Parts: sequence; structure tokens; C-alpha cells
Amino acid sequence: MKSQLSEAYNLLVEKLGAWLNAIVSNIPNLILAIVVLFTAYFIAKYVKKYVTKLVARKVQQNSITRMIGTLSSVVVVLAGLFLALGILNLSKTLTSLLAGAGVVGLAIGLALQGTLSNTFAGIVLSFRKKIQIGHWVETNGYSGEIIDINLKDFTIKEADNNMVIIPNKMILDNPLKNYTLTTKMRVFLECGVGYESDLDHVEQLTKQTICNTFEQIEKPEDVEFYYTEYGGSSINYLCRFWIDAENALEKMKSKSKAIIEIKKAYDKENINIPFPIRTLQFDNKLTFEAPQGSETQFSNN
Repeated sequence: MKSQLSEAYNLLVEKLGAWLNAIVSNIPNLILAIVVLFTAYFIAKYVKKYVTKLVARKVQQNSITRMIGTLSSVVVVLAGLFLALGILNLSKTLTSLLAGAGVVGLAIGLALQGTLSNTFAGIVLSFRKKIQIGHWVETNGYSGEIIDINLKDFTIKEADNNMVIIPNKMILDNPLKNYTLTTKMRVFLECGVGYESDLDHVEQLTKQTICNTFEQIEKPEDVEFYYTEYGGSSINYLCRFWIDAENALEKMKSKSKAIIEIKKAYDKENINIPFPIRTLQFDNKLTFEAPQGSETQFSNN
């Protein structure tokens, strides 16, 4: 029994001695690894500040600039950690960490597939110059002003002041119409005049009225005017003209103004804008026969 305890004690002493020798021999590498880690930490702080300022020049969303700055600092710290492990000759540990990180990353990616896709789409949208906060857009059946673009969703404020929150992935996967990218919009105006009207005079009067109403239209010839059909009670036409506008609300206001001025001009010239008329024709004669044996009485009241 004593011999066994003595043998175990000797083995423990040998192990501790071996570990002590290993520690003493690796003290320079250990110190160097610690220095590398601290250096990587301080470098990461400066890299985060620099990257955040750099990205802020291109991206207006604070959430995305902070996220990119944080990711850049994490990359620097991980690079310092791997370098420190290499200095300590812990290549097997480094390989195990990389393998474990790959497995964990795969599991997280599968579990958060929808969230990660929205996050990636948010980053892509933030770097698109043609999609900025304040633009008036139409997408996924909604139209309005872009209020916010973050890592999860895309927020639009409609003309009726309702907020619409759309996942970023849907914005990236579907067409988007941006009204703000162009400074001009075309207004389409449909109307009809009576069959007794002088069509040439109606055309000239309509063009001149539109030209006088909007400053950006230099001459009546810039207004497009086309008669389209013989309607049920009127001869219908289509009028098209360009205005300076960047959103659908300005376009709607311009169309309303054009309708008001055209109605005033037609009233002055006695041009009729007829409403739908229905004519009912009865080819058979209607008769009223009283039942036999009955007398028809009429009230004096």
C-alpha cells in the first residue's frame, strides 16, 4: 500500500514538474500571446470607430453603421486570438475552434434563416443609392415615403399617414418604383364633351388652359391631346402633360387643379360636359283593363 502511494506521489510530482518546465519554457510565448491579444483589442476599438465613420458617409441608418463597425472589431479580435493560439503552438485547439465555429454557424444559420435573410437584405438596401430615406416609392402594393430602413424591416408612410412595415427580403425580391429619382411626372386626364361641340376648338382651348395653369409647360403644343372614342353620351378624349413633381401626391394635386381650370374654361365657352344618359324605348303599347263586374272609382281628393 505504501509503495503504491509512493509511486502515485512520484508520478504526480513528475507531472507537476513537467508542467512547470513547460510553463517556464513557454513564458516568452505566453507573454507575447497576451501582448497580441491586448494589441488586437485596442486596434479593434479604433477600427470600429473608423469603419463606423466611413460607412456613415454612405449609409444613413445608424443601426446598420453600428452593426458593420461591431463586425469589423470582432474580426480584428478573432484574428488576434487565432494569432495568439498559433504563438502558443495550440494549432490543434485552433483547428477545433474553427470546426466548432463552423458547426455552430451552420446550426444558427438554419434556425434563423428568415431573420438572417432579412438582415442581409437590409444591409444590401442600405448601400443602394437609388433607395434612400425620404424617397417616395411604390412596392408590394403599397406606396409612400420611406421612413426607416433597418436590419429587419422597411417602413413606409402612406399618403393617409398609415405606417406600413415590410420585411426587407420582400423589398429585395420584388420590383420597386421610385418616384423621387425623376423630377418630372406625366399627368393623364380623361374627359368628354357633347356631340354638338366644335372638336377643334375644344382641343385648342384645353391645351391653352393647361399651358396657362402650369408654369413648367412653355407652349400649348407641349400638351398631348387625343380623341379616343364615341361614348354613350359624349366624345371622349385623353389629355397628357408633364409636370415638375417627385411623388404621387403632387401628381394628384396637379390633376385636380387641371380639372378645375378646364371646367371653368368650358363653362365660359358654353362647352357641355354631358353626364351619362339612358333612353328607354317601349315598342309595345301598354293598356289597362279593369276586371269584369267591377266598377272603377276615382277619388276626388
